[in-house]
Amino acid sequence: MSTAGALDLASGVGGNIEKDDVLSAVEKYEKYHVYYGGEEEERKTNYTDMVNKYYDLVTSFYEFGWGESFHFAHRWNGESLRESIKRHEHFLALQLGLKPGDKVLDVGCGIGGPLREISRFSLTSVTGLNNNEYQITRGKELNRIAGVDKICNFVKADFMKMPFAENSFDAVYAIEATCHAPDAVGCYKEIFRVLKPGQHFAAYEWCMTDAFDPNNQEHQKIKSEIELGDGLPDIRSTRECLDALKKAGFEVIWEKDLAVDSPVPWYLPLDKNHFSLSSFRLTAVGRFVTRNLVKTLEFVGLAPKGSQRVQSFLEKAAEGLVDGGRKEIFTPMYFFLVRKPIANDE
Repeated sequence: MSTAGALDLASGVGGNIEKDDVLSAVEKYEKYHVYYGGEEEERKTNYTDMVNKYYDLVTSFYEFGWGESFHFAHRWNGESLRESIKRHEHFLALQLGLKPGDKVLDVGCGIGGPLREISRFSLTSVTGLNNNEYQITRGKELNRIAGVDKICNFVKADFMKMPFAENSFDAVYAIEATCHAPDAVGCYKEIFRVLKPGQHFAAYEWCMTDAFDPNNQEHQKIKSEIELGDGLPDIRSTRECLDALKKAGFEVIWEKDLAVDSPVPWYLPLDKNHFSLSSFRLTAVGRFVTRNLVKTLEFVGLAPKGSQRVQSFLEKAAEGLVDGGRKEIFTPMYFFLVRKPIANDE
């Protein structure tokens, strides 16, 4: 674990939040969630504040542990986590049928890891939509380093109110991002509006599966852990997502929970019983080292007060994700490919 990596983690905690205000931001963020007595309606009403606080607080931890692409992936035996993440992104590009020169929108783009990979893979121009200033600043720097800053850009905006004209994009995708939307139909309608007729939208959604029982207290505990640790106002079911797409006007081409037949469980990198040198920082040992590193950095003043609290709720999320995956009540990769009909389609 490099000194530079540790210092980047320490300096990045809190994002654009003033370092002296990080602890109070953590406390306010936590109070939004069921785990601390919060209400779903309040999370939906204040989703912009909640999600912005979340990504200011956790982005440096995500980049430290995952790299530039903050998502899970369907994974084959013998495939590394990094390889599976890239293939997951390439699969999306292929499903969308991207062609050189296409104008593409990445909804909820993070720091742009998938955006850069998909642009280079498909020779397309990708716009990343993100409402978090810190992530955009980081993404622009990474675009410059990767040499894609002339063909890829970022726009700061809410994906419930996109600042684009109708029929602006040849394709739209979202990777584990629109789960932050307080209203799936409203979010999908905005995507429908900016997509050109006859073109496609594809996404990986975080969802509760049909195996989730809302009357089961253990299931509800797992759901609340995931919501707390991942900045979610609620977690929709796969059926609710599918229904929302249809209500938004999309024609569904195909949809499937890709976690169902993944040879390697998607949650394996977070499983405390699993060890991997290639993704060491995500393992139980790696997380133990990170936890103590953050504790030390906070103690000596290199990381702001509250950093350990962020590490703590991310650990809680990892536990919820692993339990949800094992019980098959949650999936981070409900995939769908949909089309915006042409006006004269029958």
